[in-house]
Amino acid sequence: MPAHVAVVGAGAAGLTTAKSLLDEGLDVTVLELGDRPGGLWVQGNASGLSPAYDSLHLNTSKGRTEFADFPMPADWPDYPSAAMIAGYLADYAERFGVTERIRFGTEVVSVDRTDTGWTVVSRTGDVETAETFDAVVVANGHNWDPRWPEPQYPGTFDGEQMHAHDYRSASQFAGRRVMVVGMGNSAMDIAVDASYVGSGPVLLSARHGVHIVPKYLFGRPADATGALLSALPWRVRQKVAETMLRVAVGTPQSYGLPAPAGGLFQNHPTISDTILHRVTHGEVVPRPGIERFEGSRVHFTDGTSDEADVIVWATGYRVTIPFLGERWIGADPERLPLYQRVFHLDDPGLAFVGLMQSTGAALPVVEAQGKLVAAHLGGRYGLPAPDEQRAVVESTYAAAVARWGNKRPMMRIDFDEYVAAVPKEIAAGAARADRGAVTFRPVSQEVPA
Repeated sequence: MPAHVAVVGAGAAGLTTAKSLLDEGLDVTVLELGDRPGGLWVQGNASGLSPAYDSLHLNTSKGRTEFADFPMPADWPDYPSAAMIAGYLADYAERFGVTERIRFGTEVVSVDRTDTGWTVVSRTGDVETAETFDAVVVANGHNWDPRWPEPQYPGTFDGEQMHAHDYRSASQFAGRRVMVVGMGNSAMDIAVDASYVGSGPVLLSARHGVHIVPKYLFGRPADATGALLSALPWRVRQKVAETMLRVAVGTPQSYGLPAPAGGLFQNHPTISDTILHRVTHGEVVPRPGIERFEGSRVHFTDGTSDEADVIVWATGYRVTIPFLGERWIGADPERLPLYQRVFHLDDPGLAFVGLMQSTGAALPVVEAQGKLVAAHLGGRYGLPAPDEQRAVVESTYAAAVARWGNKRPMMRIDFDEYVAAVPKEIAAGAARADRGAVTFRPVSQEVPA
């Protein structure tokens, strides 16, 4: 009998993993809290976890974002809307027979290893069910649990505070004095949106800067232009790309924004055509980091202060896997060591797809990871010996720290390098299997010692 695999989550990572597992002839059950496929891209998803807002679009171009097995329509714009991506993912699920494998409205309560496989406890409505699977793939995403400032800033703010996760439409800022904290893509989108409806200019506060890359460089999508440099070592790519960016748009400092905290390709750049336009028109005003609050007044580290009615904290998300205990993910899931950013070192029957932070688009990465998982669970891919796996993880981590510092180094991957490396890894695993390396076998098929 084929292995029975549980996939947790029906977002992009879960859908493409399920598709690859079905391609291997495996028995797949997808457990999804929401009411439709597409995960975080689906605004209004019944899961309540989606951060999608009205103006959200891809910040990587469609040619660098689409699944290899399911190209986006040729007549689509280079940067489709979130609604289009949600439809694309639903079409993908339908096209490859994944939709019928999804159990919607189902919360995964716990996952743990037993002598007979992996026990998954789930809840649908008021009914709790325990089932046994041969393997589990965790694909629950990590952009849904808001990260708030820690520790909180001194003083008391009398206005409204919200996280970017809860932003949906600029209409909620009409006639209000708005401050956005952060320099990521959501921060820029929200600041721009609010600048058209708020009372006075929007304040954009940040302690550290980022590189701001327009969506087009030299008449091409910026990431497609960058792809031309992908064969170069990353430090060389960095110097060339920074020079191109400086020639095209200047530096963030020339717009009154803080200097980037690191080089391009070290910290994720912010992709925006509109923020610099609104800054130069005085509709968005840069401010440094916050020092303290005093009623409706915000005091900044440079000694200035401003009044605000609402603060939007665009401060990112925590990595949260609530159904796995510390035995499997440790005290901090961001530091979880995984072979190829996929396989748990203690038991490769537990795999993760999407638990990474890429320098580029996510969809091609999770598609590659899904194929790697499927090759393993299908029995045609052999893993290296455990000590070799750990050595690879340690060397990869050391290289990541050297490049990215202490900002989620265990999760970091270089988009082009990783997507190119996974097919080679699958081939290497097949060669290991041919040489007698241990391949995956469901517990029910194991031969007693």
